[in-house]
Amino acid sequence: MSTNPVHLDEVSLRILDILQHNADISNTELAEKVGLSVSPCWRRVAEMKENHVIRGSVMLVDPLKLGLAVNVFVHVSLRQQDKTSLQKFTEAISDREEIMECYLMTGEADFLLRVVVEDLQKYQVLIMECLTQIEGVASIRSSFALNQVKYTTVLPTRHLKRSTHNSYYPGMTPPR
Repeated sequence: MSTNPVHLDEVSLRILDILQHNADISNTELAEKVGLSVSPCWRRVAEMKENHVIRGSVMLVDPLKLGLAVNVFVHVSLRQQDKTSLQKFTEAISDREEIMECYLMTGEADFLLRVVVEDLQKYQVLIMECLTQIEGVASIRSSFALNQVKYTTVLPTRHLKRSTHNSYYPGMTPPR
């Protein structure tokens, strides 16, 4: 996975902003909103997909409508942080559908997981049958979310608009 940002012009950034808010928008409507004709708009979207700027399109589902009322942040520490231990943990949790996100961390815990389950009994099953059974796990700390204050999948693009503006219009002051 490349960590180098792709250089996008203002129109491509507007396309990304719109698609992040509504991936269901038709290409015709998208083209109209960004001021392009349909074919060039479609080509830009296809190019961003090809360059993995756009990694996919999904539908966001309300977890409460599916009975998934418990949202848990789990801090996992390993006995040692060698490559083998990290890989064993990653492999052991990779197919667990209730683990929505997993991050390798700095600080007190080695991993931070976000788990979504129906109830505390289901969470206990995950702890007892999965996490405590992984070789090398030293400790597990759980924090239960009481309320989701903010949730978004929309990535910020403002910083790219400023750098794009400067790179295409040298000497001009970026918009505020």
